[in-house]
Amino acid sequence: MKKTILLLLLAGLTLATACRAQQQRQPAKSLHQLQQEFVDLRFGMFIHFNIPTFMKEDWADPEAPAALFNPTRLDCAQWAAAAASANMSYGCLTTKHHSGFCIWDTKTTGYNVMNSPLRRDVVREYVDAFRARGLKVMLYFSILDTHHRLRPGWISREHVEMVKAQLRELLTNYGEVTALVIDGWDAPWSRISYDAIPFEEIYLLVKSLQPNCLVMDLNAAKYPSDVLYYTDIKSYEQGAGQHISKERNRLPALSCLPVNQNWFWKTRFPDRPTKDPVKMVEENIIPMNNAYCNFILNVAPNREGLIDDNALATLAAIGKRWKNDGPTAVLPPNHAPIISSNLAKNRPADASWSWDMSIMDFAVDDDFSTAWTSIDVVENPWFEVYLDGERAFNAVVIVENEKPRVKRYRLEYRENGDWKPLFTGENNDRVKIHRFDRVYGDRVRLLVESRSDVPSISEFQVYNERTR
Repeated sequence: MKKTILLLLLAGLTLATACRAQQQRQPAKSLHQLQQEFVDLRFGMFIHFNIPTFMKEDWADPEAPAALFNPTRLDCAQWAAAAASANMSYGCLTTKHHSGFCIWDTKTTGYNVMNSPLRRDVVREYVDAFRARGLKVMLYFSILDTHHRLRPGWISREHVEMVKAQLRELLTNYGEVTALVIDGWDAPWSRISYDAIPFEEIYLLVKSLQPNCLVMDLNAAKYPSDVLYYTDIKSYEQGAGQHISKERNRLPALSCLPVNQNWFWKTRFPDRPTKDPVKMVEENIIPMNNAYCNFILNVAPNREGLIDDNALATLAAIGKRWKNDGPTAVLPPNHAPIISSNLAKNRPADASWSWDMSIMDFAVDDDFSTAWTSIDVVENPWFEVYLDGERAFNAVVIVENEKPRVKRYRLEYRENGDWKPLFTGENNDRVKIHRFDRVYGDRVRLLVESRSDVPSISEFQVYNERTR
């Protein structure tokens, strides 16, 4: 492989192009295999280190000058040694947080580390240090970017291209990236939808650059726990009240906590106790690993660029109590993630009789906490959505509210005024996913033939998925 890269360089290609060629030559693994390998990593280090490190709040002033970022003793090798002391298997660094400051040598904006007093590529030093310790590398990237006005009301096509250019740099210039952890997208506090910055377009770009890079969006709060929506890995931020079911989970997952009280370093950290290492092992790492869940513990470097002594001691204590014993249980098969825009979202809908507070509109409102619920006296309820003219689509997803009630049913679509079949049969899953060859139609409907209780549909979704 080294010889291949040398020949590419001699041919006049850049190192970045050579690295990309090397990454693309790696055999592409199945998504299930990559998910299994991710879960088998078991335990890693989240590293929140960016311009908020030098401010009082975790969300930095979007106009904070680059000159504020000035770690005087930056030592990524210390971070890697600390991770190794806890028997962690990987790290994940905040390359860009919500205020848009880039801590790599980017050509997309002057708001980056090379225009700070440090003038060193932190991402480069991080990946080199962690790989030198045999640790895998993951990168965190925020879609929300308040400095560049990538926020609701301002988003343009230029923003989409900036995101793509930045991801090309990160996935081309820094070697193999195990996972890209994305934040600030489709969250109630960011309000940036998967349509404003098109998820499918970004997802397929990542896979084209690094086929074996997992795309992990931090979006667990909104979507059902049964199926992967807009992510390869289901994530749970405990501090935000997101907790995995250790008894029922069957999806590849990640759970996260900071070892201190905040994600980014605060002046009080050196004098305050960290989280209990025993609890981190007994209440997080072990039970989560037994539930197909990887645990990531955030450790925030200080303003010098070093991890505080009390955090170092906690990591060492974890390492004395726990070690990675190898692969976890075999991950159950699961559906490929849903990555496309929902063609049925906020479209007109019709249905059989229901109560006014549970009408058909609630099944297309992109809100899983509401539902269309039939009235019990209707023996064979039906639901229908009107698309925006005749549209191409190849997937329909029916999300039942709380539990499966619909047993046998038919799915049909209307083409040129004629109703045609998509599916007839039984599906006892709460989230019923139907993928099929692409068809064209202006309406899609559900006809319930048998049920265990009153049908209640949280979301009825239609997708035109691109070839992966």
